[in-house]
Amino acid sequence: MSNNICIYSGSANPKLTKDIAEYLGTPLGKVNLTRFPDGEIFVQFEENIRRADIFIIQPTCAPPNENLMELLIMLDAAKRASAARVTAVLPFYGYARQDRKDKPRVPITAKLVANLLTVAGASRIIAMDLHSQQIQGFFDIPVDHLYARPVLAPYLKKKLGDDAVVVSPDSGSVKMAMAYSNLLNAGLAIVAKRRLNAHSVALSHLVGEVKGKICAITDDLTSTAGTICAAAELLKKEGAAKIYAAVSHCLLNEDGKKRIRECDAIEELITTDGIPVSDDLGGKIKVLSVAPLLGEAIKRIHEGKSVSSLFK
Repeated sequence: MSNNICIYSGSANPKLTKDIAEYLGTPLGKVNLTRFPDGEIFVQFEENIRRADIFIIQPTCAPPNENLMELLIMLDAAKRASAARVTAVLPFYGYARQDRKDKPRVPITAKLVANLLTVAGASRIIAMDLHSQQIQGFFDIPVDHLYARPVLAPYLKKKLGDDAVVVSPDSGSVKMAMAYSNLLNAGLAIVAKRRLNAHSVALSHLVGEVKGKICAITDDLTSTAGTICAAAELLKKEGAAKIYAAVSHCLLNEDGKKRIRECDAIEELITTDGIPVSDDLGGKIKVLSVAPLLGEAIKRIHEGKSVSSLFK
């Protein structure tokens, strides 16, 4: 393999890619991304990438179908240009919530996306905070699964102090909450949730002591903010002193943004720049960069060094 390391950006989050390239001290690769008049995507790498080590950074966030298709075409173009290795870097893995058959006659779209990425030409995957751990097993190529905790935890520590409680807003986020709890040396509480539909949830009870405590609700993603806002209201009702929310992927739609603005229980929403985030929540959002984390992973993979310490 050539010593060349090439960083390319899709159109989903070019700023993050630029920051990663700056961290690595390497120029951003040149690629032509255009649309035909009928909307079809056209990709052309504008430099020789034969035998190069290619890293394509593209979160498959909104619009997910456009960004996923663009990534697939970029992978195919890189493979056909004889790149030595093509790594797809997905700071956010779209369709991750469709990871099992929980109803009759439904797809497992997270597995379908894994197949598409592999067939398109990905030699390796770098992902961050997948919705469920088993998605790694959907791939027959190496997957480096990073976590946003090393980025979010230091900021949370400053906000929470020494007498804090990490709260899981539902049963599916318990492992994540436990990891934050151990890292922050904080207590742990769990909210029992029942989802009514894609837009609303019902909470039943709280397990754990939060009265007079500063709490941090942790989750991998939020789009409608229904879960974290409902959990925050319950914590406030139970006597929590202050409540923060920390999510790896902030996918807030207009309804979600409205909920966060109107939720007096939440002091601040803390997230990452894995996907583009606009600061339009009335000062209630803090965005931390994962460029150094992803950049270090890319550097270690390129140099053939261990990346396991970055998983923690």
